[in-house]
Amino acid sequence: MPIYETVFIARQELSAQQVEELTEQYSKIITDAKGKVLKTENWGLRTLAYRINKNRKGHYVLIESDVESAAIQEVERNMRLSEDVLRYLTTRLEKPTEGASVMLGGENKNSDEKEAA
Repeated sequence: MPIYETVFIARQELSAQQVEELTEQYSKIITDAKGKVLKTENWGLRTLAYRINKNRKGHYVLIESDVESAAIQEVERNMRLSEDVLRYLTTRLEKPTEGASVMLGGENKNSDEKEAA
């Protein structure tokens, strides 16, 4: 099955508990479709580059999953209908990522290659 990475931004008024519930709701859609959630990361409350629906900040969450595209379409449909989600973006990956993402201070392979040159 293909690997997908979904990042969504939730409203700033939500508590950490509510953001966790949203993440679990979307993860459940993936697991119900016989997929696997490989990784979830909560990047916390961050300042947006520009206002979105009168919000200056948002809770960023990453979900990496191994599932068919129909389940991803259902997750995106639910995000589109939710008033708590400001924006979302799903990308297809060639292979699963290892370790923490760059947003959480993970290693960047490109920086290692630049140092070796």
